[in-house]
Amino acid sequence: MNTSTAAGFGDRFVLTLITDDPALARSGVMAGIDRIGLDLEIIGKNERQGGMGTRISAHDIDRLPLIRETIGDHPLFVRVNPIHEQSPEEVERVIGGGATHVMLPYFHRPDEARRFADLVAGRATTVLLVETAAALYFIEELVCLPGIDEIHVGLTDLKLSMKIRSRFETLTSWMLERASEIVHAVGLPLHVGGVARIDDASLPIPSDLLNAQYPRLGATGALVSRSFTSPVPTAQALTESVRRFRESMNHWGAAGPEEWELQRRALKQFVVDAAAEGRSLP
Repeated sequence: MNTSTAAGFGDRFVLTLITDDPALARSGVMAGIDRIGLDLEIIGKNERQGGMGTRISAHDIDRLPLIRETIGDHPLFVRVNPIHEQSPEEVERVIGGGATHVMLPYFHRPDEARRFADLVAGRATTVLLVETAAALYFIEELVCLPGIDEIHVGLTDLKLSMKIRSRFETLTSWMLERASEIVHAVGLPLHVGGVARIDDASLPIPSDLLNAQYPRLGATGALVSRSFTSPVPTAQALTESVRRFRESMNHWGAAGPEEWELQRRALKQFVVDAAAEGRSLP
């Protein structure tokens, strides 16, 4: 899909760690994680994802100054709530608290994204979390909106919205390939889902099958999954996990289109086989 990737893909890959723990935030900076910050999204999320074992945050906006102080001038990420009545106040508070990257989750139409961009008004990098079927449908309009800086495809809610078997199935779909082409055509960065430690034995799918999809799609960033941080690691352990992940992504970035396609087919078959065997994948 994207042949511009090569050696160093993993070194440039943008990792975002969501935490309100100052010690973990400090370790994240030391480990070379690119963005650190809070997840404030609560509106509607428990109703959609409750019981799925996904990340449902209880972060408090009042901890934002503490995280900003802890990480110094390091990029500070905040996922706000979907557009609602208090959105103007919420956006003002996160930008006033030093946020450099602000993400809008769970929207459906371009007018919501346009409202978000207007509220941020160029004071931070705006990230659209495309995680509904409607948002994916409007991707051509979204990438052309003034004030939108980055697209992040969220796999969990997209799975629910599209009623498919597994969020990993989305990674192999023509829809995500087409969305990738559209995003790259206008020069915006594309991030996708979350990534796990490469040595995490609890993963439902081998990490190599997943990591190979990022350079294939030209996706240059992701959230850091809880496998990196649960239980809370030492700074040294987190640094080693990040190093090994980047090495893996360097390998896949240099692998080339032929090998990427083999891994896409292998991932697709893995999901099909799991369904045939009655195994549930997230």
